[in-house]
Amino acid sequence: MLWVATYNRAVHPDGNPGRFRDLTIDQFAARLASSDPVPGGGSASAIAAALGASLVTMVASLTTGRPKYVDHEPMLAWALEIGPRLSDHFLVLADEDAEAYAGYAAALKLPRETEPEIGARKQAMQAAARASSEAPLRCLEACVDLVAAAEALAGRSNPNAASDVDVAARLGEAAARGAAANVLINLPSTGDTDYEGTTTARVMELLSAIEDLASQAHQAVASGERREPVELAGRA
Repeated sequence: MLWVATYNRAVHPDGNPGRFRDLTIDQFAARLASSDPVPGGGSASAIAAALGASLVTMVASLTTGRPKYVDHEPMLAWALEIGPRLSDHFLVLADEDAEAYAGYAAALKLPRETEPEIGARKQAMQAAARASSEAPLRCLEACVDLVAAAEALAGRSNPNAASDVDVAARLGEAAARGAAANVLINLPSTGDTDYEGTTTARVMELLSAIEDLASQAHQAVASGERREPVELAGRA
């Protein structure tokens, strides 16, 4: 099961209590283009992944109920369930990423005139850096499920939406790379070399899995061939 956190309305440094999901596309793009520290690349990656998940839902919706795909109905039902769940999860993560980096930006502004202040600031920055690595890591983990869903649909769904399956996989792959970059750039600031090492290894493992799944999806779409029903055991 994917873990979905409760949104904290006090996270935005500019006092705006709204969630990113409540903005129009134009408003979010304007926020992203502003000089404010958030939203940034982590939130943008999560939003891109949410769009990919929505494409998964769309393709499954366009396919389910068609006699030609009756053998794929269990997979289509799964895609119809996981698509909206992932989309919601990624939208939550977009806010969580902004919350985490806002905490790091606030820690940077702490006073550092005395030794106690310097120590407190350093501790706050390390804790905030860890939080800033954990939020995109959750996005990266969820991207595995997103790309897996796209791969499952490739060659097993309405051929008129084949390019949409491919785009879903590509968005998931791009979001994963963006999330990974945000994890890795924050790790050195945590001050915890053990955590940095284990998390870096985890990032590489997840990226490898995503790249394999995305490659399978791209190849299946490019071939245009119908595929056998997929085994759902172990799927999220």
